[in-house]
Amino acid sequence: MNKLLATIFAATFAFGFHGSSFAADPAPAAKPANCEEQAVGKNGKPLAGAAKTAFLKKCTGDAAPKASTACEDKAVGKNGKPLAGAAKTAFLKKCNAETK
Repeated sequence: MNKLLATIFAATFAFGFHGSSFAADPAPAAKPANCEEQAVGKNGKPLAGAAKTAFLKKCTGDAAPKASTACEDKAVGKNGKPLAGAAKTAFLKKCNAETK
């Protein structure tokens, strides 16, 4: 009986059966290169109209690197952490006004 169980156990690992299907996993799809190719909805159809416009605006905005200013580099609180929200907005407004 022990030989039979050992054989079944060894055969299970030899064939790679671990609860998944025997079919090979499909290769991951290549990521589209530009924003036009990425403008596809959840249903797989290309976006159109306002949805496409909004997607392209977001996509091209995310792709462009933001220019770091001297004021943004100085936007650090007393605790050494970067400012956020209204505090950052107020600091940047004041800093930019002083530099002009």
